[in-house]
Amino acid sequence: MKLHELSPAKGSKHSKKRVGRGPGSGLGKTAGRGEKGQKSRTGYSSRPGFEGGQMPLVRRVPKRGFTNIWRREYAVVNLSQLAELEGDITPETLREFGLVRSGRKVKVLGDGEVAKPLHVVADKFSKSAREKIEAAGGRCEELQA
Repeated sequence: MKLHELSPAKGSKHSKKRVGRGPGSGLGKTAGRGEKGQKSRTGYSSRPGFEGGQMPLVRRVPKRGFTNIWRREYAVVNLSQLAELEGDITPETLREFGLVRSGRKVKVLGDGEVAKPLHVVADKFSKSAREKIEAAGGRCEELQA
């Protein structure tokens, strides 16, 4: 096969509809826009969410809840994921293994079991995670904010 022999798969390409090119094309005169009215005119585009002057759904539905601006987002890691790792476990090593994304604070949760002593460095630990790590002879070190 040569470069000039390449072509797209059969049926994957369609020719563009040429509207407004006479009655024989089937899309002449009004070019598929119907008769009169705002939608038939050139330059028409409706606003997203516009319902023809009726009160829009967004404004009919009441507002609920609020956003806490002081909330801290943590990347969550469970003990079951840490049990597979060796040596000192820091946020950097967790990023290398793809367990958390960079720029996120890390919180360790107590789901799973730990058999070997681990030295874990993270921003926050749940009570159960701290107990399980220390029970296995490991250490928990919290990073200072």
